[in-house]
Amino acid sequence: ENLNILIGSTYEQGFILFNRFYKVYVQSWPEFRRMPEDLGDLFVKNESGKMVPYSSFMSLRKQQGLNEITRYNLYPSAAIQGVPAHGFSSGEAIKAIEEVAAETLPKGYGLGWEGISWDESRKGNASIYIFFVVVAFVYLVLVGQYESFLIPLAVILSLPVGVFGAFFFLQAVGLANDVWAQLGLIMLVGLLGKNAILIVEFAVQQRHDGMSLKDAAIQGGKLRFRPIQMTSFAFIAGLIPLVVATGAGAIGNRTIGTTGVGGMLLGTVVGVLVIPGLYYLFGRLADGRKLLRDETDEPVSENIGHHPAHDDDPHARR
Repeated sequence: ENLNILIGSTYEQGFILFNRFYKVYVQSWPEFRRMPEDLGDLFVKNESGKMVPYSSFMSLRKQQGLNEITRYNLYPSAAIQGVPAHGFSSGEAIKAIEEVAAETLPKGYGLGWEGISWDESRKGNASIYIFFVVVAFVYLVLVGQYESFLIPLAVILSLPVGVFGAFFFLQAVGLANDVWAQLGLIMLVGLLGKNAILIVEFAVQQRHDGMSLKDAAIQGGKLRFRPIQMTSFAFIAGLIPLVVATGAGAIGNRTIGTTGVGGMLLGTVVGVLVIPGLYYLFGRLADGRKLLRDETDEPVSENIGHHPAHDDDPHARR
């Protein structure tokens, strides 16, 4: 510690003079610490309080070696820093480094990660499983809404069109499938699902009113075409500033914007044609199929406390 103070410096305290604060540093005069040989002329107190020169118990010699030795989990290590190339995600870069390390490192050497890379290498493709869980949850909600296991598939199977458009636009402009793209996909699934629900919900209502399955699907696509186009293209126009963003955080903004624009553009244009067809397909499969043998289409609340009256029943309500 004494040698560190003499050669370098240490902050002791400060004082105020003329309404200004001044810091006090302790160190040797520059002329006494200019050359390595000057260390022999520096002194330090021993246990008895006497000043002892460093030259009495220390000698200097030139030697080649590392300035510092890094260790990882108590093992000597060499730090490597890598940056993904343009158009590649951090996950792809981690996978590439692991493949190269497995092929080139000699026996007895291993590869370890630190910081965010360590956390990302442990999680792997957890986002894919989360995405499927979200889709499954949406499917179960739609099952409860439509009271059918087949009709919600018309909504779920219309989503891959928009997802394909998002990845196609990302690949076209050279952006990576990173966390920003995944956030854009979650937003995209919600918006495209909303468009599909608008068409399917109206078609289901028309079907309950007695319209044929084919006419209900066509009518739902026709009547919901204009509202879907207006809201979708208004959303696309709002994402244009993100697509052409510059400055700090531009990559994240462009990734989210490109994901939304590509997915909504293809999902909206193609979706209004695909969704009625999917509803017709799964509607035909669902016709005449009931989960329970005596299942009715009337809500349970309307049947509670209601008993059919017969003409020959003297206690029947009139």
